[in-house]
Amino acid sequence: MKQEMNYIEALNWEELAEFTPKDFDMVNGPTNSYSKLRLFDKQEKDVRVTLFRDNHAWCPYCQKVWLWLELKQIPYKVEKVTMNCYGTKETWYKQKLPSGMLPAIELNGYLINESDDILLALENAYGPLGRSLNDPISISLRNLERRIFRAWCLWLCTPGMRSSQEEKLKNNFQQVAHEMGKRLEDCKSKWLDPAFNKSEKSIPGSSDVVFIPYLERMNASLAYYKGFEIRKAHPSIDRWFQSLEKLDVYRGTQGDFHTHSHDLPPQMGGCWENSTTKQKYIAKTIDSGEGLGKQETSWVPPNNQNPELIALYRVIKHHKKLIRLNPMANFDFDQPLRAALTLLILKKASKPVEGSAAGLRYLKDRISVPRDMPLLSARVLRQALEKTAEIDGPESSNPIPTMHRLDQDPKNFI
Repeated sequence: MKQEMNYIEALNWEELAEFTPKDFDMVNGPTNSYSKLRLFDKQEKDVRVTLFRDNHAWCPYCQKVWLWLELKQIPYKVEKVTMNCYGTKETWYKQKLPSGMLPAIELNGYLINESDDILLALENAYGPLGRSLNDPISISLRNLERRIFRAWCLWLCTPGMRSSQEEKLKNNFQQVAHEMGKRLEDCKSKWLDPAFNKSEKSIPGSSDVVFIPYLERMNASLAYYKGFEIRKAHPSIDRWFQSLEKLDVYRGTQGDFHTHSHDLPPQMGGCWENSTTKQKYIAKTIDSGEGLGKQETSWVPPNNQNPELIALYRVIKHHKKLIRLNPMANFDFDQPLRAALTLLILKKASKPVEGSAAGLRYLKDRISVPRDMPLLSARVLRQALEKTAEIDGPESSNPIPTMHRLDQDPKNFI
């Protein structure tokens, strides 16, 4: 005979708010996706750079420039622009840059776009981060990054392949990834291009920054669509990721497997599953919210950092909009959301109102990292939403679109 669970009453919003942490310093503190001004303990009069990046904090080319500015600690302002995949491009930005392409910067009043041109301009203005991007070694590494990018695209984005074709493209990717791993081993450092910050601590240089955005997306998408785990197959690349994950700067820009796996198809023109047993298992694990553990991140927060509290803070900040936008509509979603947050914080289940499973899973599927919160916070929030949904039933949410992500339109939160 099935035993009835003991449920507690969901906390109300005032009770939940008592658990939220204090605001952190978005201007001078750790790298984050929310700030529109970064000073690194300098004065606002020192700002010579405005970065135009995507509202979604997802664009890989924006991430490249964002990381460079953060690692170099260049004071800058941020103006956020909508990518076409998520909504309508802002008129003011198209007046400034008719192509609407991202990223762009204004440096000393001059507008520059294309991420490589931006990094070269920043290097000329502020000095290199590690080796110059025009150094022969840097040029060789930049060419290697483009080769691994092309090998990834061919494997991930070619539809209707026979198993022999799939294996050939996998082997092609493996060869280029092995070459990257060999370069990491040969440089006898945790970085391809070691640089040093003001504390004389080793940090990634420009060549590493060039690799980061797409290696992060390869790690996610090949696991989800091909059942292939880069970090297990290539220990040198795994060690490089582990070194990155120790840095606040990287973690502040890092996406997670769920976000990348579902935001890539409309950007890439489609990503294609190989439908192996392993691929199906990994995709299900990511979609459920469980996540892929150390294949996503090896970082373990110290005792004074609580991913659950950060997730709670971010949801409370936007909870009225989340309730209004949920397919359950009106205030029907209020109690299920509070039930999930109660489970998140107290580790005790609250029974959601009947018929709420689809609404809970809708939200679970639309948490975006790092736009909404850091990776580990998103992981625990997704798990709380899924466990609360399971109490109600198996109903799934509206499917995640594959041709666009207009369900993520930032205008609803601006």
